[in-house]
Amino acid sequence: MRNITILLLLLFGLSRFIVLGKVRVRVVNKLGSGMIMNIHCQSHDNDLGYIAVPDGLEVEWKFSVNTWGTTLFYCDVQRDNSNWHHFVAYSYEWYSNRCQTVCSWLISKDGQLFVYNQELGNWDLMPFQD
Repeated sequence: MRNITILLLLLFGLSRFIVLGKVRVRVVNKLGSGMIMNIHCQSHDNDLGYIAVPDGLEVEWKFSVNTWGTTLFYCDVQRDNSNWHHFVAYSYEWYSNRCQTVCSWLISKDGQLFVYNQELGNWDLMPFQD
């Protein structure tokens, strides 16, 4: 019984190093007319800071999904000094099928948010979570 307890403790301790996979997230500024997109993305463990993304360019980051499937990145985005809008850029629970390896987001010229669905091969309109 003691050996099983030690084994379970060892496995539990090592589980934080086991990952479910690597994911790349990218957010593309397609606002047009030279508009700057300001964005601030973070998780519980990582703050990517505030970034000014010129029209036609993107911000991108990579990470490993944790063992528990609780990885969550969220972003606030602003166009031309308007109000900030909030969205979840990655949640294993919500996006593991839609964003299998790459989670691509696009802010369109009318300020709408789209995510590319890898499973279905199309862009889905997503509401901001203001």
